[in-house]
Amino acid sequence: MQHIQGISRQQMRFSSLEDAISADNQVRFIDAFVTFLDLEKLGFAVTSIKSEGRPSYNIKVFLKIYLYAISMD
Repeated sequence: MQHIQGISRQQMRFSSLEDAISADNQVRFIDAFVTFLDLEKLGFAVTSIKSEGRPSYNIKVFLKIYLYAISMD
């Protein structure tokens, strides 16, 4: 059985996601647009379900993913 070979751990690499995305990429517009939206005025409500378990993600993250996905069509 073959396994996926990872990148050598001995290799040094310094980079970030910001460096990988060009300045004119549409994802930057989507990020800025959603960041400045007031989602409560648009009818979105964030509720806390329970104190146990893992905390939920910010709903703005899901909106950014959704808008990016539909913009790829």
